[in-house]
Amino acid sequence: MTAQLIDGNALSKQIRAEVAQRAATLTANGVKPGLAVILVGEDPASAVYVRNKVKACEEYGLHSVLEKYDATLSEAELLARVEALNQDPSIHGILVQMPLPKHIDPHKVIEAISTRKDVDGYSVLSAGETLTGLPGFRPCTPYGCMKLIESTGVSLKGKHAVVIGRSNTVGKPMALLLLQANATVTVCHSGTPDIGAFTRQADVVVAAVGKRNVLTADMLKPGAIVIDVGMNRNDEGKLCGDVDFAGVKEVAGWITPVPGGVGPMTITMLLVNTLESAERVAANKA
Repeated sequence: MTAQLIDGNALSKQIRAEVAQRAATLTANGVKPGLAVILVGEDPASAVYVRNKVKACEEYGLHSVLEKYDATLSEAELLARVEALNQDPSIHGILVQMPLPKHIDPHKVIEAISTRKDVDGYSVLSAGETLTGLPGFRPCTPYGCMKLIESTGVSLKGKHAVVIGRSNTVGKPMALLLLQANATVTVCHSGTPDIGAFTRQADVVVAAVGKRNVLTADMLKPGAIVIDVGMNRNDEGKLCGDVDFAGVKEVAGWITPVPGGVGPMTITMLLVNTLESAERVAANKA
C-alpha cells in the first residue's frame, strides 16, 4: 500500500481563494483586512518568512505593513511600536517575527500584542482560549494541520492521535485541537522511552520535533494519517521532515510531503486569522 499524498499546496490555494473572496467583501464594506509584520535584525531565514507572508497578503486582498528594524532596536522601542499598532484601526493582525535579538524578551513582546490582534495565537491569553475552546486565534501551524487532516475526509471522533513533540507553538496546541475534534490524544516527547509503542496504536500521527527520522515505517499502524511538521536537511542538503518519508509512505494511508505539506498551510492560516480579526471588527461596527 502506498499512501495518498495530502497536498498542502492545493489545499492552501483553495483556502486562499476563499480568503480573497471574503476580503473583497469586507473591503467593499469599508474594512480592508490589515496585517503588520515586524522584523528586527538580519536573520536570513526570518527575512524569507516575512517576505512570503507579506506577498501572500498582497496576493489575496489583505493590506500588509512590513516594518524592518536594526538588531540594535531596544526592547522599549519595540514595545512602543507594538502598542502603536494595537491602537491602529487599519491593522487587524500583528506579527513579530522570531527569533528576536538576545536583549529583547520575546515573551514580553508577545504579551504586548493585543489579544484581538494576536493572529499568531502565541500569547498566554490566546493559549487559554485554545485550551478552553473559546473563539480566539489558533496557532497557525496546528490550525493548518487540522485542515490537512480534515481534507482526508476521515473523522477524528474516536480516533487515537499521537503528537510527537510538546512545544508551545505546535505540540501542545496540536494536542488541544485534536482533543476538541474528539480524538483520544497521546503526547510523546524526548522523555518518552518507546515512542513506537504509542505510534503503532495511532490512527493519526503528527510529528513535530525538528529531528529527522523520528517516525519510521516499523513504528506505524497500517493506514494511519501522518502529518509531518518537521523542517530539516538531509545528508544531500535537501529539505526533509521528521518522518522517514520513503519508508512511511508504504505503510501510511495518508501522508504530507516535505516540502509542500504543512508549510504552505501555516501562512494560509495566518491569512485566515487576520481575515477573521477584521470580520469581528466589521461585525462590531454593524
